[in-house]
Amino acid sequence: MRLHSLEVAAFGPYPGHEAVDFDMLGADGLFLLHGETGAGKTTLLDAIAFALFGRVPGVRNDARRLRCDYADDNTLTEVKLELTVQGHRLLIARSPEYERPKRRGEGTTKQQAKVSLTWVGDPPSGFERDGLLRIEEVARTVERLLGMTAEQFFQVVLLPQGEFARFLRAETTERERLLEKLFGTDRFAKVEEWFRDRRTERGRVLEGRRANAMRLVARVAQAAGEEPPEDQSADDEWLGVIAERLGAAESDAREKAKLAGETAATAEQELNRGRELSVRVGRLRTAQAELAECDDMRPQQQEWIAERASARRAVPVVVANRAAVQVRAELEHAEKALSDATDMAKRAGFHRMEAEESLLREESARLREEAGGLAQLIEEVKHQKKAQTRLTRLINAEWDADVKVDDLEAELMALPQQLKSAHERLALAREAAARLDGLTARRTELANRIALRHKLVDAEVAVTRTEKGLLSAVDAHQQARERSLAFRARRLEGMAAELASRLTAGEPCPVCGSAEHPDRARAVPGAVSEAEESAASTAEQEAQAIRAAAERAHQAAVLDVAGLRERLGTTSAEDETAELSRVDEEAESAAALAAGREPDMARVSELDARTASISGLLSAAKQELVSLRTEREQLGKVVEARAKRLDPARGEYPDVRARREHLVAMADAVTELLHARSECSRLQSRLATQEAGVQAAAMEAGFDGLDFALDAARDELRLADLDRMTSELDNRRAAARAVLAEPELAGVDADAEIDLAGLTAELGSAREVAEAEVAVLREVERRSADVRALAMRLRAEWTALEPMEAEQAELAALTDVVNGRGQNARRMSLRSYVLAARLEEVAVAATARLSRMSQGRYSFVHSDAAGAHGTRGGLGLDVLDDYSGKVRPAKTLSGGESFLASLALALGLADVVAAETGGALLDTLFVDEGFGTLDADTLDEVMDTLDELRAGGRVVGLVSHVEELRQRIPVRLRVRKARAGSRLEIVA
Repeated sequence: MRLHSLEVAAFGPYPGHEAVDFDMLGADGLFLLHGETGAGKTTLLDAIAFALFGRVPGVRNDARRLRCDYADDNTLTEVKLELTVQGHRLLIARSPEYERPKRRGEGTTKQQAKVSLTWVGDPPSGFERDGLLRIEEVARTVERLLGMTAEQFFQVVLLPQGEFARFLRAETTERERLLEKLFGTDRFAKVEEWFRDRRTERGRVLEGRRANAMRLVARVAQAAGEEPPEDQSADDEWLGVIAERLGAAESDAREKAKLAGETAATAEQELNRGRELSVRVGRLRTAQAELAECDDMRPQQQEWIAERASARRAVPVVVANRAAVQVRAELEHAEKALSDATDMAKRAGFHRMEAEESLLREESARLREEAGGLAQLIEEVKHQKKAQTRLTRLINAEWDADVKVDDLEAELMALPQQLKSAHERLALAREAAARLDGLTARRTELANRIALRHKLVDAEVAVTRTEKGLLSAVDAHQQARERSLAFRARRLEGMAAELASRLTAGEPCPVCGSAEHPDRARAVPGAVSEAEESAASTAEQEAQAIRAAAERAHQAAVLDVAGLRERLGTTSAEDETAELSRVDEEAESAAALAAGREPDMARVSELDARTASISGLLSAAKQELVSLRTEREQLGKVVEARAKRLDPARGEYPDVRARREHLVAMADAVTELLHARSECSRLQSRLATQEAGVQAAAMEAGFDGLDFALDAARDELRLADLDRMTSELDNRRAAARAVLAEPELAGVDADAEIDLAGLTAELGSAREVAEAEVAVLREVERRSADVRALAMRLRAEWTALEPMEAEQAELAALTDVVNGRGQNARRMSLRSYVLAARLEEVAVAATARLSRMSQGRYSFVHSDAAGAHGTRGGLGLDVLDDYSGKVRPAKTLSGGESFLASLALALGLADVVAAETGGALLDTLFVDEGFGTLDADTLDEVMDTLDELRAGGRVVGLVSHVEELRQRIPVRLRVRKARAGSRLEIVA
């Protein structure tokens, strides 16, 4: 992977557009990135990481603050990175998500994150030339081309020494977490977890099967009526003992049940014989009593026979008398109907009740004829009523239509004036809206100028303050410079004495080479040591830095004042304030008028539509009024003509229908009177004939009169009872005689007594004993069957448990080994074992670097021994000191030595991770800070090592504050910090 160019805009501390040409910077293979603290050196590395992965390294990613606070609102925050990976050149442009001011109105809106990947040249196989725009697709493509994740890239390409120093001194747990991120050993952790879960799962299954076996043991003991063994010692021998006990109990119960059954059978036979004899004695006694009772009822039977014969002779008389009674009832009904007909005729207005039948018939015909003549006029009466109702409605509708026409005409006359007023208001609102934008812009301009005047006051104060600070800084710097020069002169004066103080007897002089020192120089009064001179020089440099900062601050303040005065011009503050007040008043007035523009437009449209609508409604209302008036006049003439025909036919009645109904009612009453008279005459003649026939029928049946015949009569129910009682008595007598004649009753003594209660009690006692013995037998048989079935299931469960126990023991032992327990002597889990192997590779790769940079003194030693207190091992990393030949903990190294070790470790780790992931060749590396702890010789060794990294065209970028590196590295990228943000400058 080689970087070509980087462009940032409104990113981090960079408010504008900044570009870095890595091809130019890396022409020599090595360049320096330097600048003041907080200027934004690390931000450039963050920009590279953000362009590739959409995130930045470490805790800075949690802040989610990538946009520059100094950037203009219209400048888009964006990072562009052009690079070559695996022979394919591509350009990635990415923008983060951030809040920006709305383009219209107040407040902020969210600027969504976006990314684009464009191929510069031919794309890889399987990709479109147009590139990619989706964030997920770009992320997958970058990881696929680089062959590493974001975490691995941060460790392999961006080498932060502080993190590797912590890694060097870290405990096993912390070091394990970092290695897991780099080498992706999650799959081995999942293997460990799978073994643990499998052991737990199989353990639960095994415990369930064990519990099932114990439940079967308890059920066997319960079925056998015994207590289960407390020490879980149940086995086949225990099952055999239980089966033997149950077999003996079953044989004994079967023998007792057999004897009790035979005793119960004998008692049952005795009871059956006693019951049979008791039944024959009872039948004999019942037949004798029945025959005696039948003989006692013989006189009663003769009376029933005589009553039945008299009743049958009276039947014809009863029938004839029933007919006469029916005729008499009909005559009474007819007489009642005649009385009702007479009353009805009187109510109908007919009073000649005693007239002859022929006269009554003539009167009825005349009334019906007159009513028929009126029937033709009834339909015309209905039409007359409907016409009168319609006429009333037409009169009311004509009145309403007339009122409606008047109202519409009045409203139509008032609309033109309302429409004119609405148009005038609308014109004023439109004019105000047209002026409002200009007034708003002018008000904003005046408000900004007033704000600039306030800033000008602050800027002038800042000029005064920075001027004082500059004078003070110049004085301090002059004093520090004079003091430094004085110290240097005094030291030079005493240099001979300083050299003499370092001479040792027998050692050659560094100046003349003589081993003898006969006359050493003496220290002069007021001599200055090297440390004092160095402190004075340092104080001068610090004072110079303060002076330079004060000069920059003063110049910036002067430029701010000049810029503000140029923007404000010559207008006075009083004029701007007065104009702002006037513009505010005009803007408020115009806003109030403009706010009514939409309602005024709606009002004009409404009045136009209302005018058109009322005109149409008025025309329709006038037409409706003419139509109603014409229809009302025509209908009035028809009603008047019809009334002249109907009034004579009505007479003194309310209407024609009432008169016709009266005539019809009178005709019906006369007709009903004629019918009632005829029916009464006919029934009277029939009744006389029927009464004579009844008397004759009674004499013929042999009765002395009608009353005697009616007394002898019986209804059908009584006759049926007489026949039934007579027959039943004859049947009872015959049945009793048949029973006494049966052969099986011959020789039976009717007075014999049988003790059935005693026999029944003996049988019940014998049966209770037999049933109890059978119940005992059934219980023993059931328990034996249950024990046999449960024993079979228990043996099968024991058989199934044996391989499961062996499998669980093997699985538990293997799980302990994988997780660093049990037979694992090193107490290393599978994941730790893999990480230890990787760490060993890292130690080998890093040792080559460390040995070179430390001139062969130090090398890394990997240890897989278990830690203290039984903690897991495998991730130990110490340092072998060749001077002493002993292994030292990394924590004992000095600051410079720790930097060398951590740098070597970072470079070695980068090589191993790149080889592990199979990623692209890393042609660009960045090393971040840490060089200030090295002496000159060690720095030379480190620079030689970094020079080796440039082999094969690799580019190495160093991020450092060390001044000596600026002298060693000619190509530099400097970050300059200012109050308005940072900017980049390439120095070659």
